[in-house]
Amino acid sequence: MKTDDLRSKFLDFFKSKNHEIIDSDSLTPADDPTVLFTPAGMNQFKKEFLGLGRPIKRAATSQRCLRTDDLDKVGKTSGHHTFFEMLGNFSFGDYFKAEAIAWAWEFLVRVLKMDRKRMWVSVYKDDNEAYDIWRDKINIPRGKILRLGDKENFWPSEAKIKGPNGPCGPCSEIFFDWGSHIGCRRQECNPACNCGRFVEVWNLVFTQFNRKEGGLLESLPRKNIDTGMGLERLAAVMQGVYSNFQIDLFKPITKEIEASIKNSRLISSELIYAVADHVRAVVFAIYDGVFPSNEARGYVVRKLIRRSSMHLSKLGIKRPFLYRLVPVVAEVMHSPYPDLQNQQENIAGIILAEEESFSTIIDSAPDLIKRVSQDKHKTPEEIVFELYDTYGVPIEIAIQSLNTAGKELDMQALNHLLDSQKQRSRTASTMKGDVFSLQRLPVKLKKTRFLGYRYDQCAAHVVCILQDTRQIKKLTCGQEAKIVLDRTVFYPESGGQVADIGQITKGRSIFQVFDVKRINGVILHIGRVKAGTIKMNDFVQASIDLSRRMDICRNHTATHLLQSVLRVVLGRHVKQRGSLVAPERLRFDFTHFKDITQDELDRIEELVNQHIWDNDKLKVRTMLIQEARRLGALAFFESKYQKRVRVLSIGDYSHELCGGTHLSYTGQIGLFKITSEGSVSSGIRRIEALTGKFAYARVKEEGNILAEISGSLRVPPQEIGGMLERLLREIKNLQKQKSEIKIEQLQLSIEEMLAAAEDFSGVKLIVRLLPHLEDAALRNLVDLIKKRLPLSVCLLATQKGRKAVLVMGVTVDLLERNFSASDLIKQVTQVMHGSGGGRADFAFGAGDYAEIESGFNKLRQTVKELAEKNINRQ
Repeated sequence: MKTDDLRSKFLDFFKSKNHEIIDSDSLTPADDPTVLFTPAGMNQFKKEFLGLGRPIKRAATSQRCLRTDDLDKVGKTSGHHTFFEMLGNFSFGDYFKAEAIAWAWEFLVRVLKMDRKRMWVSVYKDDNEAYDIWRDKINIPRGKILRLGDKENFWPSEAKIKGPNGPCGPCSEIFFDWGSHIGCRRQECNPACNCGRFVEVWNLVFTQFNRKEGGLLESLPRKNIDTGMGLERLAAVMQGVYSNFQIDLFKPITKEIEASIKNSRLISSELIYAVADHVRAVVFAIYDGVFPSNEARGYVVRKLIRRSSMHLSKLGIKRPFLYRLVPVVAEVMHSPYPDLQNQQENIAGIILAEEESFSTIIDSAPDLIKRVSQDKHKTPEEIVFELYDTYGVPIEIAIQSLNTAGKELDMQALNHLLDSQKQRSRTASTMKGDVFSLQRLPVKLKKTRFLGYRYDQCAAHVVCILQDTRQIKKLTCGQEAKIVLDRTVFYPESGGQVADIGQITKGRSIFQVFDVKRINGVILHIGRVKAGTIKMNDFVQASIDLSRRMDICRNHTATHLLQSVLRVVLGRHVKQRGSLVAPERLRFDFTHFKDITQDELDRIEELVNQHIWDNDKLKVRTMLIQEARRLGALAFFESKYQKRVRVLSIGDYSHELCGGTHLSYTGQIGLFKITSEGSVSSGIRRIEALTGKFAYARVKEEGNILAEISGSLRVPPQEIGGMLERLLREIKNLQKQKSEIKIEQLQLSIEEMLAAAEDFSGVKLIVRLLPHLEDAALRNLVDLIKKRLPLSVCLLATQKGRKAVLVMGVTVDLLERNFSASDLIKQVTQVMHGSGGGRADFAFGAGDYAEIESGFNKLRQTVKELAEKNINRQ
């Protein structure tokens, strides 16, 4: 049975059991700071488990997940993955153990026709209820029901003792028996054995307790069901293959890798499987907006690409190759993710650039290793770890280079450093703090009714006043607090749009609102009493700053126009990755891997303004999420949407899911002007722009500057360009003449310095202050002196304000005598209250100019001592 069919059958089965089928959440959950990536199907339902989220009682999903805690096992075992899909069915205070167990069994045995004789189950040691259901209602033989402990059959594992706090409970697992010919082959082997004979197919979690400090378990008033079944693992069982990497989702990828291996003796299933796994993780991480970088999620993507490159190198594939697997992944995952094919070119480009970057690191590794190894304060193990963790140099290459240089490594110490890093990575990709760490209000309140789409002021009723985490009854002049109204026109900060500001008034009493937030549908007006008093149950008037709101609307509507135009000019791969909609400006981050040319930027600005001049009407409709998708509405923030969504359409060219505030016609924007464009990170570009009066002010300002330049140059504005070109040519010629004169002067200076060199036991020292030279000239001079004067140390300095800039050189013949420019410059700059560093033969530094003579004298003393030590050794 194909994996796509298994996924469909699972979702169809639970749809028949009145479950709402929910789309997979992003790998990067937008509102869950407790995880780095989505590690399980339950993560998107945290609010629902707490009774705070969408009004659904039953749900089922096929969730894409990413975990890195077992990275070293990927490819080596039959079932470890970084990226995988997790099938799950969930109940939020609805059905419980009896239904969850019965339906799981029905799906596996009746729908999938799995052999019940090869099925085993486990329950938590104290969960008699689950045990009885399996034995009495499902008729599982006693000998095939195991009672296991806190580590195996309680979720989170060992939570009773170790935490975290929050909802938890016993679980029951369903196992498939591969047969006595697999694994340890002991007669008494059962699912408690880790030999590989038994594979866990499904885990049913019965969330019935709330853990509190000290390990106290309280019964939950609403008991929940959270199940998880690895799709790839289920497919392996149903397709009769022991390894997940042999199922239909992996075969095309592994075949493509194997076909590219020229030397059959290099073929390694372990390495091929690891690359096949990693490329899926990388493709979907980039698909969800995570790009290679040195921080957090981006670091994981970079690490997976580089691990894959090393694996491919061992397979004899030295050139960039991983990017070529992107179309294969897009094809095998087309059924659940058809849009992946539209993104494959951009994803492949990002991977290719990272592969090429890593190739450059490998090529430059010898020089990099030499430079890092010069740090005498680091142990060889710390040097290897830094090369690996900071610069991406493969461990085996770093170790080999240090061994060649005669440095011995303590592998135990190195492994300790690596294990610590793995633990940090593992911690980052798993749950932190309470299981359900979400913002909550100290009191239960109804959702606030928002009227701000149609009105700029409204009458309302004060239903709550919060000060810190306390509910109070009255506010007096000068006090700050959060006020909750039953209805409001104030838009809370959301989706990149800043919050409204304004006033809440009652007669002469004024509460100045300077920020607005929303928590679980309740809108909080944050501010200060400007005059009078505000009390609970007051009837008040809520009024926003309308002029400011209109400026925000101009920028928000312009952002929609910009996104539409970007997809026309740059391509359909453009996806929103962030935005800021403020009164005075807009900022838009989007996926695009190439630099944007000036012609493209001009075209983008022109098309946005054309839409403004066309004065197109904006239409807002509420529709089912499925209907919005059919319409082609864009939703790029991976948000969790209700069944019915708000769709904003402009003409026939822009359709987006949007909860923000907008204009009625595009013509109300007035003018759109791009102020900057550039790269934010790998694969992410940013455009900043102005609209309306702010755009006009910028155009006016630039016109005034142009007029001023025109007057200064005494040419018409249209001739400024030609005049500047002529002036630049003249400046270049003058600089060339000046440089030629300076070189002649430097040659004379060198002769003078060589003649005046100090001698310390055969070691020559040149120390000179040259206050009018640039840094580059100092470097050139040091190089020239080193060539002319063997056995020499040279320190040249120049003045930059109150600082002295220092350049130091040591000739190669002194390096073997323990002279180091890096060490010497550090001693000199320390005396001058500054800092410095560099290579053994060349170094830079800076310090207090007033202490320059102290620095020079320190160098003389140090060079003298080193020179005398060398004589004594001889």
